[in-house]
Amino acid sequence: MESRSVIIIGAGGLGKAALDIFNESGVVTYCFLDDNNDLVNQEIEGVSVLGTTEDETFMKYLGDECNVFIASDESSYKRSMVEMLKEQWKVMPINAIHPKATVSNLAVIGYGNLINTGAVINAAATIGNHCSIHSLALVDFESELGDYVQIGAGTVVGSKVKIEDGAFIGSGVTIVSGVTIGKGTRVGAGSVVVESVKEGTTVFGNPAVKIGK
Repeated sequence: MESRSVIIIGAGGLGKAALDIFNESGVVTYCFLDDNNDLVNQEIEGVSVLGTTEDETFMKYLGDECNVFIASDESSYKRSMVEMLKEQWKVMPINAIHPKATVSNLAVIGYGNLINTGAVINAAATIGNHCSIHSLALVDFESELGDYVQIGAGTVVGSKVKIEDGAFIGSGVTIVSGVTIGKGTRVGAGSVVVESVKEGTTVFGNPAVKIGK
């Protein structure tokens, strides 16, 4: 974990989770920024929401003085923030990895990921960029997550599974080994996925089947 202080973009529930991770890791959170003006000037667990991402007074600290983390599970918002940070400020968000998560030294982890308490990332797993892997989730060996993937609490991703960009996997899901989950797919909470799921599909149940159009 980085030793510099961090600015967290997003003061909602995921922002609190990120704050907890940084606190547990000994990283000082300089402030929150949030584009919901109703939250500006509030205090979250002792840390102030000082402004929005349009306020250069605080954004100018990014880089040499402060790291940044985007605490949002809204994929479109997160993507826009990542692009803005790269283009305007030439920075990439850091990872927020809870010290009580288990991440193999043989795993490959990108940028801007949240890996919460009790999560396990096993050997030779690959995690892309800007993913959220929530508490007690397992990503087993040689599995591959693309960018902007969300893995719900307690979900088990079996070995050699491929989850493509932007997929949402709910809480308590089981994905059996070797399955591919297509780009932008949504898997409902508690589902058991026993076969590959095509891009943009929503599935639910045990075994998981397509729902909706």
